Amino acid sequence: MINLIRKSVISFGALCVAFFVIILSIFITVSSVSNADDGRVVKDGRLITIHDRGIQKIIVSQGTTIGDALTQAGVTIDEGDLVEPAIEQKLIASDYQVNIYRARPVIVIDGNEKTKILTAYQTAEQIVSEAGIKLLDEDRTTLTRNEDILNDGAGLTLAIDRAISFNFTLYGKTFVARSQASTVGEMLTEKGVSLKSDDHVSISKDTILSEGLAIRVWREGKQIINVDEEIDFDTDIIEDADQLVSYSFVKSIGEKGSRSVSYEVTIQDSVEVGRTEIASIVTRNPKTQIKVIGVKGNYTTPSENETITWNYLIDKGFSKVQTAGIMGNLMQEHRFRTDGDGLAQWIGGRKSALYSRPYPNNIYTQLDFLMEELNGSYSYVKNGIMASDSLIGVVQIFQNQFERCGVCMEGQRISYARDILASH
Repeated sequence: MINLIRKSVISFGALCVAFFVIILSIFITVSSVSNADDGRVVKDGRLITIHDRGIQKIIVSQGTTIGDALTQAGVTIDEGDLVEPAIEQKLIASDYQVNIYRARPVIVIDGNEKTKILTAYQTAEQIVSEAGIKLLDEDRTTLTRNEDILNDGAGLTLAIDRAISFNFTLYGKTFVARSQASTVGEMLTEKGVSLKSDDHVSISKDTILSEGLAIRVWREGKQIINVDEEIDFDTDIIEDADQLVSYSFVKSIGEKGSRSVSYEVTIQDSVEVGRTEIASIVTRNPKTQIKVIGVKGNYTTPSENETITWNYLIDKGFSKVQTAGIMGNLMQEHRFRTDGDGLAQWIGGRKSALYSRPYPNNIYTQLDFLMEELNGSYSYVKNGIMASDSLIGVVQIFQNQFERCGVCMEGQRISYARDILASH
């Protein structure tokens, strides 16, 4: 009987030791992944999250570039596909969110010309450029799903509506102008030409605007001079949380535009004593400069709801910049609190729709409600955000088209967005 009891005690002790060893092994394994040093590099590689056609794949890569990581993950990039960050991007951060945009067929219709291309670009300007077609400032485009699947296959159709070009003499200076207006009067309004009592137009303002039409506008009396002036370009800033604050790179060089300005000049004794601008026409639009700056390491750790919101929006396919732009608005609206009017400060029927759901104050309930709006009646807001890689641009789209605030305090929203982007 004594021997039997001794064996039972020894077996139970061995079990306890084995159980302790297993728990210790799990703890060491988890710590080796999560407790990274200040470089935040996952043990034996870097954490790569790949978003491809609604599917998310997470790997730890030992490669040196994004392309190496995709190869390791067994992800094939076909001709025409776009990868963000680029395939040649060096792996220097501890983790990356990689978005893959797959190419699809697009038929570009330009008058009687029809061009079929395979492209992953999302905006009309990018698609037209990919097709090798020049799009002028006054031209319009319409992007729709292709309806003639039998002949053209599935994909998109981009139709170009070309503006009418005509010969325009404005206060003594002649140039070729372009417009989408129907009549001469509508064109003058579109171009910002405000006629005074002593101004004259060579043909009736009711005349239908047609290709090659000659139109003259002149003023009798005082002397008119015409001057070509430059228009400064704007600069869009893209803030990269994977680069240090010392990083700065001009992704796209800006170009100045030009305008033709007509001045009415008063001269006394051969000296100009007064000058008044009476009309101006933009002859070349400026091209926005795009600059990438690093913001890594500048800001603080986000709250729990911030972290949940960040991960949620990233999982829905938004880029880091787009996610931060949306969240900068949510921070300004209610500091990520879900009580009262909720994350986005919904009111009226929108608030009623939210609070008709179970657990309306739950963070995930409100995030699901937010996405349903962006996929439904506010899909144009989502489309605008998905087409932008500018942090300020995303803040403005969400602020003006989704929140539609009265006193927006836009600068504060942009500041919050920058903090959130850098903290992740």
